[in-house]
Amino acid sequence: MRYLVRENLFIGNISAAAEVLEGKEGSSDITHVLSVLSSASISFFTEWRSSISIPTKEIRRVLAGDVDAGTGALSPDKIVYVLEYAGKDLKIVRMAVPIKDTEDENLLDYLEFCLDFIEESRKQGAVLVHCFAGVSRSAAIITAYLMRSERISLEAALESLRQSCESVSPNDNFLEQLKMFEEMGFKVDCSSSIYKRFRLKILGVFSASLFCDSYSRGEKMDSSKFGADPGLPQEATSPKPEICPDGNAKSTVAYRCKKCRRVVAVQENVVDHTPGEGLSAFQWHKRNSGIRFDKSDDFECSSIFVEPLKWMKAVEEGALEGKLSCAHCDARLGYFNWSGIQCNCGSWITPAFQLHKSRMDLSTL
Repeated sequence: MRYLVRENLFIGNISAAAEVLEGKEGSSDITHVLSVLSSASISFFTEWRSSISIPTKEIRRVLAGDVDAGTGALSPDKIVYVLEYAGKDLKIVRMAVPIKDTEDENLLDYLEFCLDFIEESRKQGAVLVHCFAGVSRSAAIITAYLMRSERISLEAALESLRQSCESVSPNDNFLEQLKMFEEMGFKVDCSSSIYKRFRLKILGVFSASLFCDSYSRGEKMDSSKFGADPGLPQEATSPKPEICPDGNAKSTVAYRCKKCRRVVAVQENVVDHTPGEGLSAFQWHKRNSGIRFDKSDDFECSSIFVEPLKWMKAVEEGALEGKLSCAHCDARLGYFNWSGIQCNCGSWITPAFQLHKSRMDLSTL
């Protein structure tokens, strides 16, 4: 079963997609299919129903390594999407994205690819977006598309989608990420503190799994998930400088090791946090004094918290916690703990990669 959401845009389940890809009567109006299943392979249809055999001709297979490595969003060998011609006469353009309907799945890092595909497909014909049941994953993708294309809130987009298909119900994890998508201005902004906190949360879940499975064996973490080392040659790792309205390059705030002046972080690496309750947050059992911490203009946290960076060898080695030392002179700069660290303002940051301001100098690049 498939339902019309907007002109040239349908939502459905795997049965609806199979009918289109097999060329069943009544499905000829669909020219593009977006498959959001646990596997990107067309063989998923055969595994679901052995009688189905759909020929395909692969156009492009994009791995995470083909995407900007600076974000470290996905591991290098993970499929982002598969683009192919499919169907009896190889006329259907199919994009397949491997997303699981789970409470820990990363939807945001796939979202832009899916939304761009839907946009282009509607210009060329009609697109069917489907998952297995047509309830959660496909609904989350189309909700995001309505949010971006019509500039409406998550609640408004989901309500509008339910007017077309009342059974849709994205899982809570997807709804949380769609709310982040709205807060970032209907885009996945990798420089946003919202996205950085999300990435840290994903890494925290990943690290917990890693420690359970392999920490006892001394295995290293996949450093491709870390942010680029800002201390390496500028042309290799730094993003293109942002241009100010006057035509000049906008300066970047950099944090340098006080001992050897090596750049250890830039402002883009910093993960902002909401100030806690001050000294009351450090009381026995963290009792709430009833007095909210009022951050004065002259108050400043004594540390910054950053995303994990590729120069952090102790983190890469797979330790749960430890010191963060300068990659050049080995001076101690801070501390990391996957379980979290409490800032002097009282706020807990989890996982935490803490650099002490007293061990660094501030400059511009």
